[in-house]
Amino acid sequence: MTPIEKQNDQQLIAMCQANNDLGFSELYRKYAKRIYNSIHRIVSHTGEAEDILQETFLTVFKEIDRLSNVASLESWIKRIAINKAISHLRKRKIQFAEIDSVDVIEAEKEYDPVENEIFESKVEDVRKSIDFLPQGYKTVVCLYLFENIPQEEIASMLGISHNTVRTQYHRAKKKILLSLRDKIYHE
Repeated sequence: MTPIEKQNDQQLIAMCQANNDLGFSELYRKYAKRIYNSIHRIVSHTGEAEDILQETFLTVFKEIDRLSNVASLESWIKRIAINKAISHLRKRKIQFAEIDSVDVIEAEKEYDPVENEIFESKVEDVRKSIDFLPQGYKTVVCLYLFENIPQEEIASMLGISHNTVRTQYHRAKKKILLSLRDKIYHE
């Protein structure tokens, strides 16, 4: 492990604030993959996600002097990325719409290879179901479930009411469960 790999966030921020290229490189290396995954879940397009990732880190490097709480570095970067992804969707004129009804998937209780294979198949089916949601629903689901952003904050980020977010999440969940209802799993 090189000395730079041992740097904590506070040291990385100080290096970036001093315009140290090694600090910028290490900060990018440390967070780029996780931030990319968050962006990709929202925009679902590799090229667009890569572009937004680059824009995100350009903003991070320009605005790093404004970061006041070192402990929240990753969430600060993620918030910039999510805002950029949402702005990108708005430019594409993605509408946040509405849909219909569902059931619930039971959680797995014990590990067993066969059950694990079934579980992984279900996870893939859920992922595919989320991918087929209208973009507005998909954005709400990804922000709420994968990014753990509260619904009130999602509403603020998207410029829609909390009730709309709640309705879209509920309808997206129903749509996902409806698409899974017809799947037959050998349990």
